[in-house]
Amino acid sequence: MVGPVRAREWHAVLVLALCAAVAGCKHPISNRPVGNAVQIVVPLGLPQLPLPADNPPTVDTIALGRRLFYDRRVSVDGSMSCASCHDPSDYFTDGKDISRGVRGALGTRNAPTILNAAYLPFQFWDGRAITLEKQAAFPIADPAEMSQAHAADVSKLGDDPAYRALFKKSFGSDDVTIERVEAALASFERTALSGYSAYDRYQYGGDKTALTPAQQRGLQVYMDPNRGNCTACHTIGPHSALFTDGKFHNIGVGVNDSGDFSDTGRFHETKVATDNGSFKTPTLRNIAKTAPYMHDGELKTLSDVVDYYAGGGNSNAYLDPEMKKIHLSGQDRADLVQFLGSLTGDMPPNTGPPGGK
Repeated sequence: MVGPVRAREWHAVLVLALCAAVAGCKHPISNRPVGNAVQIVVPLGLPQLPLPADNPPTVDTIALGRRLFYDRRVSVDGSMSCASCHDPSDYFTDGKDISRGVRGALGTRNAPTILNAAYLPFQFWDGRAITLEKQAAFPIADPAEMSQAHAADVSKLGDDPAYRALFKKSFGSDDVTIERVEAALASFERTALSGYSAYDRYQYGGDKTALTPAQQRGLQVYMDPNRGNCTACHTIGPHSALFTDGKFHNIGVGVNDSGDFSDTGRFHETKVATDNGSFKTPTLRNIAKTAPYMHDGELKTLSDVVDYYAGGGNSNAYLDPEMKKIHLSGQDRADLVQFLGSLTGDMPPNTGPPGGK
């Protein structure tokens, strides 16, 4: 009589024998990195970094992701890389109202920064991806962005012996899969952290000279629910701040006089009526460096943004209840803009093109 443990062993042997007998049968490819996980240093002002159990960052996956991020071969015609829309010289944005893809294809939205995106519970303006891993592959195949089928992307990279060696070093075999591409890109993007701003030094570092008098007055406006009311969505914690609640709000951007939206935002993903015209709250970190603003880039300056909120946004059936006219003097508005400038942080090291800083 064969015991249960022995039976399982024989079952495994039989499965392997059958697998070997079938032409083209392969063992499943693991997409989990090999090697030791590394600690990503979090700058002053940011919370502990969440890391996925199935994709711990390693030196090799971060390096592979960095190379992929700047490689134009991920686009169908070799004209674009991830950095084309997320340029470190523009704080990982592209400075355009609406981003353009291969062959000049016009996209639909403004490119958000990837800085500190590792903390967000949703990716993209409409939240259609819930992890950096899932986000990474969308732009590659999007016809308005890189327009390259995932199979073609994998084939291109797999034809390069140097890439195969990097994938082997990162994942234990030289197989190139879209899941491994996603994992590597996500690990690199988790190193794109920006903190240690003047505000961080003032609020969390104990340096009460870090903010100018105007910025300190602007902070008071920001925190006051009867004036700026900014913390309703752009939240600040006692020990760290992301300056976003990570949620979706309808603030009236992109609505016409009939109440129709040029872009339905979150509704496109959920089909829930109250999500119509709602978009993810962007972080305010480095906001002075990432104009233009809103999902469609319609507001060009921070003064425009402050004036827009002071006016209560554009009325529509699903306008967020926190959108209300606020009474700000000219001095209040100027001070608030000055405070937003204090949220510019340090750029993360080792996130430029490979071989650089």
